[in-house]
Amino acid sequence: MKIVDRGLQFARGFIMSYGNQATKKRLWDKEYREEKWRFAYNTAGDCVYAHLEKHARNGKILDLGCGSGNTCTELSDASYGSYVGVDISEEALAKASKRSQDAGRAHKHKFVQSDFLGFESSETFDVILFRESMYHVPIERVKFLLDKLSPNLASDGVFIVRLAIMRDGKVKFRPKKMIDIIANNFQVIEKNEYDKGGTVVIVFRPQDGSGKVNGRKASSHLS
Repeated sequence: MKIVDRGLQFARGFIMSYGNQATKKRLWDKEYREEKWRFAYNTAGDCVYAHLEKHARNGKILDLGCGSGNTCTELSDASYGSYVGVDISEEALAKASKRSQDAGRAHKHKFVQSDFLGFESSETFDVILFRESMYHVPIERVKFLLDKLSPNLASDGVFIVRLAIMRDGKVKFRPKKMIDIIANNFQVIEKNEYDKGGTVVIVFRPQDGSGKVNGRKASSHLS
């Protein structure tokens, strides 16, 4: 039975990362419609919020893979000015929109239905967030996607990625590899481990070959 379960889990993960947009949308819509993710609807106090509040500076947040709207309703209202949530699932976005209205924040939130691998915008943001959603990016496209989104960062904006890199005390290859790709190709501002190393939040910016970040000399600080 465990072998069958692992096989189904692998198949689902493969579709979520490599399936076409229509297939992924159907699967995510089904899971949100059937309330598979109900257990994750309340994440108040999550470790990512302190990083978001520090770097948003009352500015604009882009949340790629926003799900049911946890971030935009649990984050301190005073810490950001506007928010764009992107998700492939219309079912998830309907929940996020309702949560925004219930929280009295609908006026500063916008939601976009899209596979974030293909998402494009002319806006710039103070924070571009991947909250576990990076897990569904094919490893070979992680750097490509971040490079593609880099022009959407404000001059001193940052990416923030939150990933669970361990399960049952064992390091998970894919998320650990993604963190390594980020650390090796971008200027890391902060890197913190939570849950005894099981969860990583990494804050970073693009860099060029001269060690400059967005035209300025990069800091070597790593916390």
